[in-house]
Amino acid sequence: MSALKDSLRELIALEGPVTVERYMGLCLRHYYATRDPLGLAGDFTTAPEISQMFGELIGLWLLEVWNGMGRPSDCRLVELGPGRGTLMADLLRTTRLLPDFKAAATVHLVETSRSLRPKQQAALASSDFSLHWHDRIEDVPPGPTLLVANEFFDALPVRQFVGTERGWCERLVGLEGERLIFGLRPEPEPALGTPLRLGDILEWPAASIDVISELARRLAVDMGAALILDYGYRGPAFGDTLQALKAHKPVDPLEEPGEADLTTHVDFHRLAQAAAAQGARAHGIATQGDFLLALGLEARASALKARATPAQAADIDRALARLTERGPTGMGDLFKVLAVTHEAIAAVPGLPALSLSP
Repeated sequence: MSALKDSLRELIALEGPVTVERYMGLCLRHYYATRDPLGLAGDFTTAPEISQMFGELIGLWLLEVWNGMGRPSDCRLVELGPGRGTLMADLLRTTRLLPDFKAAATVHLVETSRSLRPKQQAALASSDFSLHWHDRIEDVPPGPTLLVANEFFDALPVRQFVGTERGWCERLVGLEGERLIFGLRPEPEPALGTPLRLGDILEWPAASIDVISELARRLAVDMGAALILDYGYRGPAFGDTLQALKAHKPVDPLEEPGEADLTTHVDFHRLAQAAAAQGARAHGIATQGDFLLALGLEARASALKARATPAQAADIDRALARLTERGPTGMGDLFKVLAVTHEAIAAVPGLPALSLSP
């Protein structure tokens, strides 16, 4: 039994069923505060942990965009949810190709997990950059900004609504005896209109919209760009994407609250719309495979293999295949890429201009 489960039971018994959004928030706060979830010993593996090539190409992307911004001499390099610091370490190593960038950039890591911050400090100790940690993006000082968010938005809570004869009713988490179960709020949400089909599930990423809106406001004023990579869909779409992973295997999201990673698929179209509403420009939405290949992933793999042992070369080939794997569950197609920039940045490497329609 998870340490959080009893607390949730008491909360629901006292206040009544909680929304999926609140349930996710409570679970994720406990989850990330109590463990390192990454790697073979954890619950999931991210692209930076698969290969250094991922972070190196992101670093080259940032340098190219910095050049396009006019090479500002005071630039914030920000990562949301930096994990073990692997991505930031790899991209910082690449940015040394332009010494002027190192002189201009200060590194800002937005991380709420006190268990992960020491690992990030260790990973970046030799980087020789000015490092700063923040709990919220709002705490990052204003100014020209380059930001990366890899597998960040999927871990933000969402509201869920189910199409019923009464309208869109919010999905709740309640109790049946001692067991946590899903249910519905009796009263519909009138602002959502009438469901097209009974049983459809609409996910509303209010937390994600708040984050992307704050980010877009900053970029629209201060100049800069944000690169977002995550698993999700171009949208709009309906469906239940709430999932839980423990030890790299799917588990019931209600079975062990706070002990498994809870995520939902990111609606990239909605993120792009929210950014545009704040005066920023959106670019993409590309698949991760297409994006990395456009940035030169195959050429980088070949360069690494030229100096590798046969065993190392085989590992590089496996990483290349995994990062670009096609199909509905392959990282190359499942993961999408969106860039959000100041209006003056008309083009970014690897991503087409995005035309937003309702």
